[in-house]
Formats: sequence, structure tokens, C-alpha cells
Amino acid sequence: MSTTAAHRVLTGLDDARDDLEAFYRDLHEHPELSHQETETAAKVADRLRSAGYDVTTGIGGPGVVGILHNGDGPRLLLRADMDALPVKEATGLDYASTVTATDESGEATPVMHACGHDVHVACLATAATLLADAKDQWSGTLVALFQPAEEVGDGARGMLDDDLRSVVGAVDVAHAQHVLALPAGIVGTRPGSVFSAADSMRVTVHGRGAHGSMPQAAVDPVVLASMIVIRLQTIVSREIAPTESAVLTVGSIRAGSKSNVIGDNAVIELNVRTYDDATRQHVLDAIKRIVTAECMASDSPKEPEFELYDRFPPTINDTDTTDKVSAAFADFFGDDAQELPLQSASEDFSDIPTALKIPYSYWGLGGIDPKAYAAAEKAGRVSADIPVNHSPYFAPVIQPTLDRGVEALVVAAIAQLGTDS
Repeated sequence: MSTTAAHRVLTGLDDARDDLEAFYRDLHEHPELSHQETETAAKVADRLRSAGYDVTTGIGGPGVVGILHNGDGPRLLLRADMDALPVKEATGLDYASTVTATDESGEATPVMHACGHDVHVACLATAATLLADAKDQWSGTLVALFQPAEEVGDGARGMLDDDLRSVVGAVDVAHAQHVLALPAGIVGTRPGSVFSAADSMRVTVHGRGAHGSMPQAAVDPVVLASMIVIRLQTIVSREIAPTESAVLTVGSIRAGSKSNVIGDNAVIELNVRTYDDATRQHVLDAIKRIVTAECMASDSPKEPEFELYDRFPPTINDTDTTDKVSAAFADFFGDDAQELPLQSASEDFSDIPTALKIPYSYWGLGGIDPKAYAAAEKAGRVSADIPVNHSPYFAPVIQPTLDRGVEALVVAAIAQLGTDS
């Protein structure tokens, strides 16, 4: 596959690099929580307008869409997410965030781009500009979409609910990328399942309170919750086939207020990761079955309560679309184009192409200093020494991460829109 057009588009990257890096540092230093990405959105909208895009703002809150029509041809959507996390940065970078914000509960919290969405925004904004500056190298329509609130799982749905379909019109294919804790320079693709579905569940079980010295008068919710947690471990180990993948994590248990008081309820918060709908439903049903049975066994005075929240769809790449992207990456990047391992993290990007009924491909982008990663790998300490997404120490190296992110978007776009010669 020829990548002549992609190379021609990317001749502008040398001139754009200083601005790309400065924009990234600015985004990293000024992160915004989910649904609060107003300044980020404004900066993106200004850049798109300057590049000649028709820009619509305020979609699903701070969402931004820029559309560039360039003759006949396919309509391609490229997406980047904009939100940061309630994490206190510990990287020590000279552009580290010192931002604090008020979260949805009204509490003050530090804010950090601990997941790399600043990389996504900077790379897409730059790629969109380079493609606009080289319209003689491609034909069709480019839709640059900047999405809020990925971290809480409802940003894509919020844009769809706010009539995103009518803004973008007919679209043929969608792409997105995510910076990961892999060596910088690597671009990884994978057909089929890539990112897991995620479901958070809050379970409230009820007991009967009493004095700690008189347990016979109580139904102890701490004991009940403990038995539930132990039994939940058997869902993956005994109900899911070894050839299938699932993760069930109990992240929080809250019960009681004092050492000599038996409370009257316990709240269990858990998270489930799966890769297909059948396994997903089996695990969720099993949780309810086990919780209900343990409550009966403990003679709980009330039925348990279940609340699902922060739900993410699975990311399942279209095979033909991904094969096309993979071939373009292999031609352009050589050995740096690799197969992406199956990821247990989750994303809400797929809500958009699923709703638009179009195929999509989502790839991974390395962001870790290659020498540091190689040293950790040689010592068998990758999991201990390499900060992953959502860590307060997660800090993608600026280069070659940013260049590679821009290149990947351009190469994938030209594979869809290009007219190589």
C-alpha cells in the first residue's frame, strides 16, 4: 500500500512540532474534569476554525465537532476525548498540573491528565490542521470530534442524545486512539475485541443493628458483606470458562461507625470487566444471585439493592477496517507497527459508531520512554516500574509520542480518504 499522500501531508509536521508540543504542555498543565472541559473545548474550537473547519460547539455539554468538506469521497470521523481525572499529579514535570476543581459531589479535588487525553487532543487538533493544509492529497469529508466525559462513561452518549447525528450527517467509518503504557513509538492495532466492557455496581445489603456485646440480637452486615465478597471470587474462577476473559473487583466496602456497634447495612462497590455480551450478562446475573442467596442465608430483614453505574461498552474493532489501518501502519511505520495486546481497560468511544451504524477501528499508542521500558522489561519489573494510565506518575514522554500520534491519525485518515499517486 502506497503512503505517498500521508508522507506529503506530514511534511508540515516539522513546522507544526513546536506548536504541537506547546499545546500539549498547556493542556497537561490545565486539565479539566469530566463535563467541565470548557476551556479545552474553546481552545480546540479556535484551532479548528483557524484551519477552515465548520465548527459546532456545546454538543452534549462541552463537545466540539469540526467538519471539513473536500470533494467527493468517504466521510471519516476521528475522535479524541478531553477530560482529566481527580488525581493529584506526582510526576515532578515542570508543566505538571497544580489545578484543583469542584467535583460533581461539590468537593474540592486535585485534577490531572493521568490518562493521556491531553495527548489525544493535541494530536487530533494537529492532524486535523495538517490534513486541512494538504487538501490536494485526499478527497472526502473529515469530521474531527472532541468528546467530553469519557472517564465517567457517559460523554459519548451525551453527545448522541444532543443530536450528534444531525451535526455530523452520514459518516462511513470512525477511528480513535489511546496512549498506553507501552514503549513510545509503537502503534498497536488489533481486530475484534480490544477494550473490555465495564460495569460498576453498588450493592447495599441490610442487617439489624445492635450493641457489639450482643451479636445474638443483630444480623451483622459486616459478616454478610464479607461472605459475599468471598463468594463473588468464584464467579470468574468457577463459572467462566478458562478460554474466556472476565475480571471482577470489589473496590470498596463501607459498614459500621464504631468498634462496639453492629450497624444495620453495608455498601459494596464492585467493578466488572468482560469482552462479550453473553459473559457480561452472566457475571452480572451471578452477582445478583450470590448476593440474594447470602442475604437469605444471613436472614437479612430486607432485600438487597443493586445500582449499576459508570457503564462502558466493549470496544470491538471491525476486522476489515482494522486490516486496512494495520496495513497502512505496517507500510508507514515498519517494525513499530505491532499487534496490540487485549486491554482490560474500557472506553465509551464505541457508543458513537455503534449509534451511527458504522464500522470503526481503535488503536493503541505507546507513551513510555523506550529505554526505561526496556530496562524494566529486562529486570522483570514492568508492572512495578512503569506507571500506567490513571497513576499520579503517568507522564507520556513528549517525543516520539506526539509525533507518532499525529502520524497515526494522518496515516489512518489517508488510508480511508487518500488518493495516492
